[in-house]
Amino acid sequence: MTEFVIYHNPRCSKSRTTLSLLEENGITPEIVLYLDNPLDAGEIDALLAKLGIGAAQLVRRGEADYKEAGLGAGSGDTEIVAAMAARPKLIERPVVVKGDRAVLGRPPENVLELIS
Repeated sequence: MTEFVIYHNPRCSKSRTTLSLLEENGITPEIVLYLDNPLDAGEIDALLAKLGIGAAQLVRRGEADYKEAGLGAGSGDTEIVAAMAARPKLIERPVVVKGDRAVLGRPPENVLELIS
């Protein structure tokens, strides 16, 4: 089992760049295609804990699904996590995990924090 996991969307340029950056540093991460294999609320909560952020910082507000899910400025973490579990396109990407730490690959260079 690899030490690194990337929650990856191959259609996203930031996600592809982050994966390339890992590979350039000799890391072959486990790749989770989260759009094909959606995370449940518990898995999203675990990611948030490793990232050290709230759900509002991981949700993609620009997606049509954001409004369709009824989300807005007053939405709480539980509501946002439930929406991300039901509509995985709402999860900001990529997320890279190493052990009990994680970073959001925006910008992709953030992943270097986990490598050093």
